[in-house]
Amino acid sequence: MPGITLSIVEDLSEVRESLENLVRDSDEFLFISSYHNAETARERIPEEQPQIVIMDINLPGMSGVECIRKIRDACPHTQFIMYTIFEDDDKVFDALEAGAHGYLLKKTPKEKILEALIEMHNGGAPMSTDIARKVIKSFQRHHKFDSKKNLLTQKETEVLQLLAKGFLYKEIGEKLHISINTVKQHIHNLYEKLHVSNRTEAINKLYGKK
Repeated sequence: MPGITLSIVEDLSEVRESLENLVRDSDEFLFISSYHNAETARERIPEEQPQIVIMDINLPGMSGVECIRKIRDACPHTQFIMYTIFEDDDKVFDALEAGAHGYLLKKTPKEKILEALIEMHNGGAPMSTDIARKVIKSFQRHHKFDSKKNLLTQKETEVLQLLAKGFLYKEIGEKLHISINTVKQHIHNLYEKLHVSNRTEAINKLYGKK
């Protein structure tokens, strides 16, 4: 059975090869290509249409964020996850606004990388814990919940808050003492109420990023 097709854009050969090996050794994924710069990736990824692209930010020449901006419309079914050393708020928000569906730091353990990729493929928006905390703190400093929060039940709000902190569906279920199917149902309900399709959009809808 074919796996989830995946491409990698990373300029450091040792990091790129490590990711390639990680993906090749997993039964969940089908590795199709890797590139050391955004310029080549920009040309070829729209032709390949991978389901997931692991994208570095700090590439020689065009940045990974700019690459996503230039190819996202040509790859409507491709999900992008940033894989970087950068933790500052501007780069995080730039990446998310460009169309990234997740944001992982390069210090993330390998098993967590695979979990995050599968989670993203299943509709999540994974972030490293440190990044999720920065996102939440930034929203808390500058924004308030608007009237849309009243659309959500207490349990839906709790689920969204845990999603925003980077927890996986299984972990949310364990924390709230509910099944993973119930977690998914709460997520489906809150997305419908807020008219969004992923976690990042839901958080933005509630906090209203300027």
